[in-house]
Amino acid sequence: MGVPVMLAATLVVGVAGCGGRQDAATTDAGGEVTCTVDKETRVGIATGNATGVYFALGNAYAEQINAGGGKLKATASETGASVQNIQQVVAGQYAVAFSLADTAADAVDGSGSFDSRQPVAALARIHTNYTQVIVRKAAGIKDVAGMKGKRVSTGSPKSGTEVIANRMLTAAGLDPAQDVSAQKLDLTKTVDGMKDGSIDALFWSGGLPTPGITDLLTTSAGQVEFLDVTPLLPALQKINPVYEAGAIPAATYKLAADTPTVVVPNLLLVRDDLDPNVACVLTKTLFERQPQLVQANAAAKEISLGQARRTDPVPLHRGAVKGLDDLNAPK
Repeated sequence: MGVPVMLAATLVVGVAGCGGRQDAATTDAGGEVTCTVDKETRVGIATGNATGVYFALGNAYAEQINAGGGKLKATASETGASVQNIQQVVAGQYAVAFSLADTAADAVDGSGSFDSRQPVAALARIHTNYTQVIVRKAAGIKDVAGMKGKRVSTGSPKSGTEVIANRMLTAAGLDPAQDVSAQKLDLTKTVDGMKDGSIDALFWSGGLPTPGITDLLTTSAGQVEFLDVTPLLPALQKINPVYEAGAIPAATYKLAADTPTVVVPNLLLVRDDLDPNVACVLTKTLFERQPQLVQANAAAKEISLGQARRTDPVPLHRGAVKGLDDLNAPK
């Protein structure tokens, strides 16, 4: 079977200097999980927008996999994030995907953005995403319902941000397709639009701190502000119980006070038929190299063995189960 075009492009990057032949990871042939990868194998990691936490952590994760000295090598790529990532993992274009837990739950259930159940499994629960809703003060928006008629960035198409943005707009009594001028932009373009006044409000679901949000709040201090979206939480929880109340600490973006918001966990996903030995090595590397990931972005501080198995309703891959057992992760 030929290598998909996108995967082929991913493989070209980073092969130089690694030496030897690079092959995509094989599928699960059954048998015992040894947590050993015996042949040169390269995996692609689907991350998210270039100024987001997924991208920062995904690249750091790939670097740590490569630093392990084994036969498993990795390359991370910028993507549109959750929904697109899952579609591309299922299609074989990437082996690993960052995803919001609500989008992943939709995938295994065949609901929301997915017409049928998707064959994905989790390596682990990782950090938490914070829904960051920011408005230009000049736009006069005081809550999500006040976005009616405004120019609103709902995130990249097929991203977890877009899923949450549309659900929040609906919960506020708005039709995302009719009541707002939806700008389906990545974070870099969104921040640029907020700066030049062509966008009135943005939704972003990401870890803390998100570099692009730091940039916006640094360069536009006094001109933009966060919205408290927690009044919409009960309606969101009726859709998916993974949504929880949380707060963006003031120190994250040098704010005057903590900002209440809605949070949702993140998962690392793979196809459910991925070679379990590859899945095991990927899982163990995530936790054994967690201190190095923290150096790339502080959101990695939340990656812990104590939370690793909390991926329901997404099942853990059997290779991940072996890896977590070896690391004595609580059950």
